[in-house]
Amino acid sequence: MGFFPKKVKAEVVGEQPSKAAKVIRAVTAVVIALIVVGVLFSCFYTIDEQSNGVITQFGEVIKVETAGFHFKAPWQDLAEVDMTTHGTGLGYTVSEDGQNITDEDNGIMITSDFNLLNIDFYLEYRVSDPVAYLFNSLEPESILQNIALANIRTVVSNYTVDEAMTTKKGQIQADVKEAILKELAECNIGLTVVNITVQDSAPPTEEIVAAFKAVETAKQGADTARNNAYQYQNEKIPKAEADADAIIQQANATKEARIAEAEGQVSRFNEMYNEYQKYPFITKRRMFYEKMESILPKIKVVISDGKTQTMYPIDSFSSMQVAPAEAAE
Repeated sequence: MGFFPKKVKAEVVGEQPSKAAKVIRAVTAVVIALIVVGVLFSCFYTIDEQSNGVITQFGEVIKVETAGFHFKAPWQDLAEVDMTTHGTGLGYTVSEDGQNITDEDNGIMITSDFNLLNIDFYLEYRVSDPVAYLFNSLEPESILQNIALANIRTVVSNYTVDEAMTTKKGQIQADVKEAILKELAECNIGLTVVNITVQDSAPPTEEIVAAFKAVETAKQGADTARNNAYQYQNEKIPKAEADADAIIQQANATKEARIAEAEGQVSRFNEMYNEYQKYPFITKRRMFYEKMESILPKIKVVISDGKTQTMYPIDSFSSMQVAPAEAAE
């Protein structure tokens, strides 16, 4: 070092700080440029067709963006919300091998006839309001599940176990969906129900299953007996109706005969009364003799004036009266 002059040494020592500063400045510039580029790139974003983007600025919602390419300020935040339909099981869980396992806490319910029923539902839902979904509750899915389970228990308790297992499944689904939608509108958590279906319904234990089978067997027997009764009814009613018609017709015929006979008797009485008015004494006598003949058909009637000793039988007179009539004909 003793060979260099002092002035030269000073110049060499002075060059070292200037190079280090240049390197630092270059690195700083590169970092700043990268930061600026990163910030600029973060201002541009893309929303797919199945999502919505919620833009907030200092905690306040500014706008909601749909599918497309968009820009936001660096100090604004973006939250993407999936708007597609999702599904979840209610009353059961799915094992690793894909088998449905009954959730005894949520799947077993009581019906209106106080029977226990294991009934499973599948709930399909989606986000209806992304802002409410993000900011009105911490766990909107959990709230939806609790609302669904509460309304399912309420609706199922309005039906008998037979109805819930057979004919009223569709009505139960409709009632549950209506009740859930009504409560979701009041809660405003940004979710809506697309559909809810009954997956399965069955008694919860083997003993109850056996009892249900016995009840079904008894119902089938009752149906068979009812059908047989209807068949017997269908066979007997026409015969009974025919017999009733025959009796009615016979009664009507008897009525007509009695009416005709009565009318004949009235006509005969009127004719006799007319004759009576002309000759009362003779008509009374004739009526008396006719009645005596009808009462005592074997007795012989003779007419006497109470003075003569000879009595003539009425037969000779009647025969004498008939002969001239026949001769006149």
